[in-house]
Amino acid sequence: MYALIVPVLAPFVLLATVMGLSWWEDHVLPPPPPLTEPAAAPVEAPFTPAAPAQLPELPAVEAALTRGVAGH
Repeated sequence: MYALIVPVLAPFVLLATVMGLSWWEDHVLPPPPPLTEPAAAPVEAPFTPAAPAQLPELPAVEAALTRGVAGH
């Protein structure tokens, strides 16, 4: 009977552990020291999309069929 209960309760035990650690972090640990100067926002390079690759033009299907039939 207990062998069936333990696997079912495992996710709830893990959830309670994470919630307890989160509460402990918020209420027991001292707050971090304040920053003396605000951090500068990272500068991103402007995004320039590359030109699409030019694909070689394929021969027309009619031309390929005509050459194949003419060869026979």
